[in-house]
Amino acid sequence: MKAVTAMKSSTGFSLIELMIVLAIIGILSTIAFGFYGDYVIASNRTEGRAALQTAAGTLEKCRSLYGSYNHANCNYADFASESNYYNISGAILATSFMVTATPVAGQPQANDADCTTLTLTNTGVRGATGADITDCW
Repeated sequence: MKAVTAMKSSTGFSLIELMIVLAIIGILSTIAFGFYGDYVIASNRTEGRAALQTAAGTLEKCRSLYGSYNHANCNYADFASESNYYNISGAILATSFMVTATPVAGQPQANDADCTTLTLTNTGVRGATGADITDCW
């Protein structure tokens, strides 16, 4: 009788294959995490823009009611961003204003080098400071 030797087929992954897959996953996750952080910062700018537009609307209402942006009966305490990512301040005169959104220190927006401040005037002029102001508004 003839002896039959069966070849054992190997199944599974070798250690080298596993290490290569883990390295690829690590590289991709590092790249994705960087883009995600930038995306979050850019999306939080919406809060600063919304707060500026709310402030401008309040100031326009004040002018329509009292004839002046800086009338004593106007309430400027509502100038705030919803999640406290931005401090809202303004240079408010009788016939003009410029409101500014500045990131709060210690909040994620403090790391926004592209758009460090956002501004809005009574004439609707939108401005910004930073390294890349093309996408701030």
